[in-house]
Amino acid sequence: MILSVTPFLWYDDNAEPAIERYLSLFEGRVLSMNRHPDGTLFIGEIEIMGTKITLMNAGPTYKLTSAFSLAVSVETQDEIDHLTATLTEGGGHLEMCGWLVDAFGLSWQIVPTALFQLMGDPDPEVGTRVQAAMLQMQVLNIAGLQAAALGA
Repeated sequence: MILSVTPFLWYDDNAEPAIERYLSLFEGRVLSMNRHPDGTLFIGEIEIMGTKITLMNAGPTYKLTSAFSLAVSVETQDEIDHLTATLTEGGGHLEMCGWLVDAFGLSWQIVPTALFQLMGDPDPEVGTRVQAAMLQMQVLNIAGLQAAALGA
């Protein structure tokens, strides 16, 4: 019987500070911390916003890529701006369309619920304009998306 499917993320040696940052930003908790004999973290399991995630310090053999990301649905521009600034703090960087890579190498998508509402407008031209606007943005801007929906 399959019990669950859980993202399992490979870090070089910075899973523990990643866990601390993620838990400072999102409602969550540590489920378990498995340590090496020297006290450094080997595998940590956390739950953020109801999603269980496993993070492992396993050395430099593999790197996280933008082929996998965690998507965060938000309501306000303040939430977008705060999450974007905090996740990229200390060495992360912005990509396009609301995507970013955090300082630990994990890709995130910070997406306002308004994006899907606007793109799902019954008038296909509205969705086309909103999508075109989104493709020009690094950090998604709700007011800019709304203006595009109106044809402004």
